Amino acid sequence: MTPGLSRTWCRLSSGVPLTLALCLTILSVPALAQQPSKARIGYLTSSSYVHPAFADLFFGRVSIAGGMWGGNLELLSRSAAGSDDRLPSLAAELVGARVDIIVADGTAAALAAKAATRTVPIVMAISGDPVQAGLVASLARPDGNVTGVTSLSLELVAKRLQLIKEVVPKASRVGVLWNPASPEKELEWKELRSAASRLGVTLQSLELRRPGDLAPRLDSAVNDRAGALLLLDDSLTLSLAVDITMRSTSVGCRRSTGGIGT
Repeated sequence: MTPGLSRTWCRLSSGVPLTLALCLTILSVPALAQQPSKARIGYLTSSSYVHPAFADLFFGRVSIAGGMWGGNLELLSRSAAGSDDRLPSLAAELVGARVDIIVADGTAAALAAKAATRTVPIVMAISGDPVQAGLVASLARPDGNVTGVTSLSLELVAKRLQLIKEVVPKASRVGVLWNPASPEKELEWKELRSAASRLGVTLQSLELRRPGDLAPRLDSAVNDRAGALLLLDDSLTLSLAVDITMRSTSVGCRRSTGGIGT
């Protein structure tokens, strides 16, 4: 494990603010806590969406080790704009820019960062199961240069589908918006299929691999008379949350994401 990098993973339930956990993780890196010159923080994401926890830091509502953005802290941001195949090259750019730490927004970004460097500390802003994804050896002893925050929300997937059935009892068909490129979402999809069988619900897989997929997938849900929509959130789907809400409301669907139905 990289010296100074936190060995502790924080497990947070869906909806809990991540700002404090992210601050504590970043504070554990000596390069930021002790370095008198300007420290470079790399931010890597699949889309233009910025995780709220990191946005708090970026917009100056929280300082790190007495530092302030634009002062002794410099942000280098790289966005794949919904195309995960760009993440490896973007991660390499951050490493080449000699950043002191990489904040990876999502599992795909963390995997790309891990492949790009074994020495630069990597802090995952949020993830599914980091062990299953191959990011860490275990939660107790992650080893390597990756640490961060995980929601470990697999057990919540079935509950969300159950809530949809309670809110919309006549919804026999539910459209599921998800990104199959996210490793943990494949696990959630399998869990969801098992739950659907028990609840007597037919699932319609609406795969989102890039922003341009959203409109045709929602059109498909409407044409096939889906009674509700369920969103398996990752950095890509969350970046489309506003569009999903507006479009799903206009077609009369109910949406459920992160345990919240609207």
